[in-house]
Amino acid sequence: MDRAALADFLTRHRSALRPEHVGLAPGARRRVEGLRRDEVAHLAAMSSDYYARLEQQRGPQPSTQMLAALARALRLTRDERDYLYRVAGHSAPDAVTADDHVAPALLRVLDRLEDTPALILSRLDEVLVQNDLARALLGDVSAFTGLERSAAYRWFVHPERERAHYPADDHDRQSRAQVSSLRAASAELGPRSRAAELVRELQQRSPEFVALWEQHEVRRRFADRKTLLHPEVGAIEVHCQALFTEDGSQTLLVLTPAPGSEAESRLRLLAVLGTQRIAAGE
Repeated sequence: MDRAALADFLTRHRSALRPEHVGLAPGARRRVEGLRRDEVAHLAAMSSDYYARLEQQRGPQPSTQMLAALARALRLTRDERDYLYRVAGHSAPDAVTADDHVAPALLRVLDRLEDTPALILSRLDEVLVQNDLARALLGDVSAFTGLERSAAYRWFVHPERERAHYPADDHDRQSRAQVSSLRAASAELGPRSRAAELVRELQQRSPEFVALWEQHEVRRRFADRKTLLHPEVGAIEVHCQALFTEDGSQTLLVLTPAPGSEAESRLRLLAVLGTQRIAAGE
């Protein structure tokens, strides 16, 4: 681990960003050029003290999970992310696996979406980043690890929990969509990928998955509209718009209600409820 190179790299990239570049309010007087250390720590979901010690060349070696969070917070390109891993004493992420590095171009769009739910997904339907309103609508999935990060895994292994977001009459369609999307991903990523591992695990754990997998449906697209259920505000019908990276590895999914609809009113109410929870520290 090259502490000096790591500290200099973090400091320079932090200084090059502005609050408005990452979806933060500029605020009044700012004493530092670029982002403050506490703002980077907030974006990376780590303590301010931990981040400060990295810039001061006295912190412990960061884990790969911490480095991935820093790469997202600092809006690093893939080459910059790989350099960050190496100066921190780790190998760059294996290109064979599904890529968790969030495309900076998608992040810039997500940063500007405040009044509509939006999230960035991997090929395996892993939520890489979600805005506050998406978190209020769908829950915070950042705590999931391993295969449980994939919505497809949770859909078939924990149906009582995952399917509660959808009306019962939409479950069959969602099941087929999950399987057909996973089949497309497994073909793209190959037999050594997390996609292949996910398929093998689901074949062991879900007869429903096995039956659908044998139908060989292949599709990678999002429904034009869907109805989502929230325990406090009820059913919300949204239109789905998907923006893909050039290589198709990640998707920015934006969920918008029809103007003037009941769904729009319920989303506004949900935004208020989410803000109140954050203020209350829940």
